[in-house]
Amino acid sequence: MIKLLVLDVDGVLTDGGIIYDDNGVEIKRFDVKDGLGIKLAQNAGLEIAVISGRKSKVTELRCRELGIRRCFTGVKNKVECFESVRDELGVGYEETAFIGDDINDLALLKRVGFSATLSDSFDYIKSQVNYVTVRQGGRGAVREFIEKILEKNGVWENILKSFS
Repeated sequence: MIKLLVLDVDGVLTDGGIIYDDNGVEIKRFDVKDGLGIKLAQNAGLEIAVISGRKSKVTELRCRELGIRRCFTGVKNKVECFESVRDELGVGYEETAFIGDDINDLALLKRVGFSATLSDSFDYIKSQVNYVTVRQGGRGAVREFIEKILEKNGVWENILKSFS
């Protein structure tokens, strides 16, 4: 059973594009379907952590909006950050999942119990994970992965029924 889901941001929760306005303000696009998926996962008892290599106020704002308390931006060593969260929660590796999209995510993708990348990731990354999403980053891929986790945890059918 997966108890901890870790998410990368750029290229996963977003399409990887970063826009700056004339004042240097960063703008990112997040998908509401991913947001609902995160809320469904939280309601099903999953702990969510966001670990991003880029420092970003926009990412921190989105995490606050979604109630993600473990939001780490500007992280140099994602594995070290993950280990700290895993230790804090007392979960085993087989109880963890991570979705990432590039070579800076490889070490963590190889460490978790259930790993995923996106359909628009590079082939080398796709060959290293348990699951490749049909959807692209920033376009519902996180929601898709969450649904797979909830299926794996045996709760997805009940969640669907609760909306009927």
